[in-house]
Amino acid sequence: MADTEPTVLLGPFSSPGARATPWASASAVLAEAEVFWLSTVRPDGRPHVTPLLAAWSLGGMCFTTGAQERKARNLERNPHCVLTTGTHALTGTDVVVEGAAATVDGRAERAEAAADLERKYGARLTSPEGAWFGLGAAVVAGDVRLYRIEPAVGFAFGKLPVASQTRYTWPDR
Repeated sequence: MADTEPTVLLGPFSSPGARATPWASASAVLAEAEVFWLSTVRPDGRPHVTPLLAAWSLGGMCFTTGAQERKARNLERNPHCVLTTGTHALTGTDVVVEGAAATVDGRAERAEAAADLERKYGARLTSPEGAWFGLGAAVVAGDVRLYRIEPAVGFAFGKLPVASQTRYTWPDR
């Protein structure tokens, strides 16, 4: 699962003179963000949104959940989802990744994603005092579900002083 560069296009709702946000800048927002919001669809069609930890790994956005959690049950029925993060302010950049989530079952891939999550969240995952200590080992062992969102389309919303809406599309997705 190689990382591929998306096509970048400035959206029509951008301010005059705005420039598209390069994918490298959007990737930096994803790398620095601590909290993400995952939107899935319940069996009855109602939306479900929940905060979680996530990291870019294996060519997509990876996150974990328990098998009986609402998001896991939703994704079993409908893998299409949206992952959002940003500044929660009128300045900065918000990033959205849309795609289909699938479980990652291979031990080598799970180990790679666990290492990426541990690098990103550090002591929160690796220290016995950390809030999610042991999550990496649970990911590798398969004790929790690891999902990877295959990005189909993404957006970066640049905010004040110049608003921009950038669309990212990945080839063959």
